[in-house]
Amino acid sequence: MQRRSFLKNTAAAAGAGTLAIPAMAQGPQAVTWRMASSFPKTLDAIFGPAEQFIKRVSELTGGKFVIRQYAAGEVVPGLQVMDAVQAGTVEIGHTPAYYYFGKDPTFCFDCAVPFGLTSRQQTAWMEQGGGLQLLREFYKGYGIINFMGGNTGTQMGGWFRREIKTLADMKGLKMRVAGFAGRVMERMGVVPQQIPASDVYSALEKGSIDAAEWVGPYDDEKLGLAKVAPHYYYPGWWEAGPQLSFYVGIAAWEKLPKEFQAAFEVAAYECHVKMQADYDAKNPAALARLIKSGVKLHPFSKEIMDEAYKISVATMEEESAKNAKFRKIYEPWKRFRHDQNQWASIAEATMQNYLINATRR
Repeated sequence: MQRRSFLKNTAAAAGAGTLAIPAMAQGPQAVTWRMASSFPKTLDAIFGPAEQFIKRVSELTGGKFVIRQYAAGEVVPGLQVMDAVQAGTVEIGHTPAYYYFGKDPTFCFDCAVPFGLTSRQQTAWMEQGGGLQLLREFYKGYGIINFMGGNTGTQMGGWFRREIKTLADMKGLKMRVAGFAGRVMERMGVVPQQIPASDVYSALEKGSIDAAEWVGPYDDEKLGLAKVAPHYYYPGWWEAGPQLSFYVGIAAWEKLPKEFQAAFEVAAYECHVKMQADYDAKNPAALARLIKSGVKLHPFSKEIMDEAYKISVATMEEESAKNAKFRKIYEPWKRFRHDQNQWASIAEATMQNYLINATRR
């Protein structure tokens, strides 16, 4: 009797254990999200890292968190990604914040402002300088939580149909340029236009615009801009370190299991690092190919750079005086930029400038 009772109890315990294991292993239920991008699939350096992000999210969650990415125009136009996240049309967007300058110039601190932070400085400000906390407070008003989603590094100054030597040459120039730079350019006599990547080439070809900035050699080569505007200028003083962001609706984020939130944050950070690495690796060869094909490379003149800097400072100070949200971020951001540039002038810039000159001898 005791032996039969022991076997019966043991079998029952084993059965209970067997039933419990699958319940524990099951974990969170599967989730499927949609992500709208501001970029076409053809621009692999800026569209591609988000594909890697999606893959990593899936890997880190055992395939239970699925994100489907849609290129610009497939769900919404590239300049309306934030609106789609706000409306709940998609749960997530991948976009540069300065596209939403018209809603509030404060958005630009999540991407780039004229004569702003370099890529490394931007990441340092977001991670250690309080930038992420300040911006998340700002984004709450739009029902969005933001995450760093890549950086292209300092961009080029754009493609021009004719040579630009002086400030006078810029008067009346119609140029595709986004964000805060457009306001500064306007005060320099330029007529700014905001045009998505898919329309830049045709606008230049038809003469609807006289100049266009996009990203840098690798992406610009893919768009074929050299064929219709042979003068390539540098630097893109309005985009020293333009950061892209992942936008997530706060309501959707709060419903996400903690394990999936952690996977999302890890994958987003990997995407952020990968994009900068891609551009650093691909731009030198692309620029060499463009020059070999006949592109005329020019620096902006000191006259143009000095005027752009003066107007940029004045424009940002004016915005700070009238926009409390802007001022709340601008003041600590400005102090951080000052400290970063002082430090950069001591070690890194000195070393970099020496190496550049040494290798040209």
